[in-house]
Amino acid sequence: MADILTPALGESVTEATIGKWTKKAGDPVKKDEVLVELETDKVSLEVVSPVDGVLAEIKFGEGDTVTPNAVLGSVSEGGAAAAAPAAPAAAPAASGGDAVAINVPTMGESVAEGSMGTWLKKSGDTVAKDELLVEIETDKVAVEVSAPAAGVLTILADAGATVTPNQQIGSISASGAAAPAPAAAPANAGSAQIAPSGDAPHLSPAVQRVVSENNLDPKAIAATGPKGNITKGDALAAIGSAAPAPAAAPAPAAAQSQVVAAPRADQPREERVKMTRLRQTIARRLKESQNTAAQLTTFNEVDMTNVMALRAQYKDVFEKRHGVKLGFMSFFTKAVVQALHEIPAVNAEIDGTDIIYKNHYDIGVAVGTDKGLVVPVLRDADTLSLAGIEKGIGALGKAARDGSLTLDQLQGGTFTITNGGTYGSLMSTPILNAPQSGILGMHNIVQRPMAINGEVKIRPMMYIALSYDHRIVDGKEAVTFLVRVKELLEDPARALLDL
Repeated sequence: MADILTPALGESVTEATIGKWTKKAGDPVKKDEVLVELETDKVSLEVVSPVDGVLAEIKFGEGDTVTPNAVLGSVSEGGAAAAAPAAPAAAPAASGGDAVAINVPTMGESVAEGSMGTWLKKSGDTVAKDELLVEIETDKVAVEVSAPAAGVLTILADAGATVTPNQQIGSISASGAAAPAPAAAPANAGSAQIAPSGDAPHLSPAVQRVVSENNLDPKAIAATGPKGNITKGDALAAIGSAAPAPAAAPAPAAAQSQVVAAPRADQPREERVKMTRLRQTIARRLKESQNTAAQLTTFNEVDMTNVMALRAQYKDVFEKRHGVKLGFMSFFTKAVVQALHEIPAVNAEIDGTDIIYKNHYDIGVAVGTDKGLVVPVLRDADTLSLAGIEKGIGALGKAARDGSLTLDQLQGGTFTITNGGTYGSLMSTPILNAPQSGILGMHNIVQRPMAINGEVKIRPMMYIALSYDHRIVDGKEAVTFLVRVKELLEDPARALLDL
């Protein structure tokens, strides 16, 4: 009998939740076959079978909380693992040739399952090699699946089904030659099949949804996906910048009023939608942070005149030299790191009755994605130049939006910066990213009248906020830290010269 144990969950992660068992007690299993998925407050983890045999016992059900090295169940080594199930009888070999399996690709580290999107072809349709067939949605990224060979398609997993990496979702009889591109579909063709018109680019279901909801013109979206496909990220990036899709000819006023009114009449007054696992984790961690730390927020305001003038003067030559735009985050990061040097309590954390002072400066940068808020960590920010900081933050932001962040990139931060100003926030009180003791909130830059040397002048001003754990950081230290950040930003030469 071999035990199924909870693996190590990562630094500072002390528990996990049972997400989903892929087998039932009594089912045959193979060594290294995924048996259960665990959800932590940072990532999902897969637990595999330690041996071939039969799943003898499941000790924790879905939703239960477990700790590292807990026994989740056991596998009896007495019975041989069953062979992989054969394809259903419906899987044809169109012309007597061998069928090529269509399997779910690897969906990224710690991603254990995904949901099938709408197939772009039907069973029995002829497909060309590398033709896009379906998109699989995970909790981090959308994965496109293309035809591995030319032939006739058989679908084994329907739209909406939950699938795991390497699972077979269809097959293609490879005996026949690739069929030419199909002609325009007749009017009575299945509604699930998407037929692009004219020379419009082919869109996957997720991309089609973004394009339709935001009235984008697909021809105006820059494609970065494989084989020139438009990815979901391309479509999201085009919102607000791409030209809208051409509008249809205006309908009569009466018809227009009916079109607008009909959806409102059909919509329910309220909907109940299950929270995603990421959203549940965010909610739990934020509430735990509020319940644990003695949180307090202090405010100040920064005159951004000098930073903006410096940025305007050098932004073009900076981008040409370093290949990255000069933003405000690098100035704020430099100022924060220098202030942390001077006020080390803000860079510390509490562990029981001990205080851990950090002599490294790993700055978390809050990034909003369409799935929720994540905080990747910029390592050793004190050793980086402005260009290094901008490149590092840019790479982390892209990885966050693409859903390709690793566990290592999400843990170990000593202080966090969050920028609500990108969304227009004027002032806020950010919540601590436990177990850290400080978080700096940036806000919108607003032109305001200020008294300068006895005269009223219009200056670009930003409110900044420091939320801190009053158990470890005193009010004097918090105010001094924020004033120091203000001074370094209003005179950026001081931060660059380490003064």
